[in-house]
Amino acid sequence: MLQKKHPFLELGFRPFFLGSSFFAMLTMALWSAVYIFQIDFTLEHISQYEWHAHEMLFGYAIAVITGFLLTSVRTWSKMNTASGYTLLILFLCWVCARILYLFGTTYIAYAAIFDLTFILSLAYILSHRIIKAKQWKQVGIIAKVWLITLCHTLFYLGALGYIENGVVWGLFAAMYIILALILTMGRRVIPFFIERATNDTVKLFNTRWVDIPNIFLFLTFAINEVFIEHEATSAYLASILFALNAYRLIRWHHPIIWQQGLLWSIYLSFWMINLGFVLFALNFFLQLDIPKLLTLHTFTVGGIGMMTIGMISRVSLAHTGRNVYQPPKPIKYAFVAILLSTITRVIVPLFDIVPYETLIGVSQIFWVIAFAIFTIAYAPILIKPK
Repeated sequence: MLQKKHPFLELGFRPFFLGSSFFAMLTMALWSAVYIFQIDFTLEHISQYEWHAHEMLFGYAIAVITGFLLTSVRTWSKMNTASGYTLLILFLCWVCARILYLFGTTYIAYAAIFDLTFILSLAYILSHRIIKAKQWKQVGIIAKVWLITLCHTLFYLGALGYIENGVVWGLFAAMYIILALILTMGRRVIPFFIERATNDTVKLFNTRWVDIPNIFLFLTFAINEVFIEHEATSAYLASILFALNAYRLIRWHHPIIWQQGLLWSIYLSFWMINLGFVLFALNFFLQLDIPKLLTLHTFTVGGIGMMTIGMISRVSLAHTGRNVYQPPKPIKYAFVAILLSTITRVIVPLFDIVPYETLIGVSQIFWVIAFAIFTIAYAPILIKPK
């Protein structure tokens, strides 16, 4: 069988983690060429900013989520999710859409076919395994995948002229659903990772009075931001979300976090999401006039970027039979680079001491460096057998 001949197609994390990291490097380099060096990149149906957002959310982030969930659902359900030819076809659908977008929007209708085939197939595979295994506690995660599928459909209906605000609604809603997925999975895995790092000498617990309000407040916050845009509502909700998540993160804290790059990278990513909530609140209450685009990049570069590179680094080691406490030595520089990318993109601009465009360019360079390091260090791990 194909999966026995090619370890690369044994489990979903292998092609999608390697593909997403290479693509993250490639698409950011292209975006830098367009944004900083004004390389001609003709787009007809969407703006350059919307193209960039689409490829980072529906290109990069979804590929990471795909690799993670195909692997996790296999563990939860005790059933194969996708391997061999099935995995290859799923991966090629994602790849074909990404290649078509390198030509701008000339072939956007064809990209839509590949993209929607990919995301619909993923949602079906995951749902089928979860329902068949009666893993009802995972239904919330699968529901988020279907919501992302809906967002992607909405994006294309907007881009092709069928829904006026489809592009904006699809992009922003997808970003918040991805953040919700990160908050959900982070709540599960970060305490577990910290406990394991201490050889289970520390026990960490989540509390319902934090978890349940977090879900509903974040949902309300996201709906308001995408569809209503009432600034005061977002500020008050963001303030409460910050307080709840800060309490959670402080309870999780342990000195061992700072001794392991695979821990501090994902722990800090949670704080970066929390920083986004702070900026929403301060911008309203102190009238700081912080551009919303800067605040949103706290969520995307700091939250999604740092969390995903930390998670794919750890999961790749764990599921190829390697020691998660002995990662490839260069990966620590990737974590530093993604942290510097966040700082130069989000924090330094708050002080208005360096031209904003320069900082964006520097942030893009750090991002490319981070994923170049990961790709080089982890390609042998992801391609070779256990």
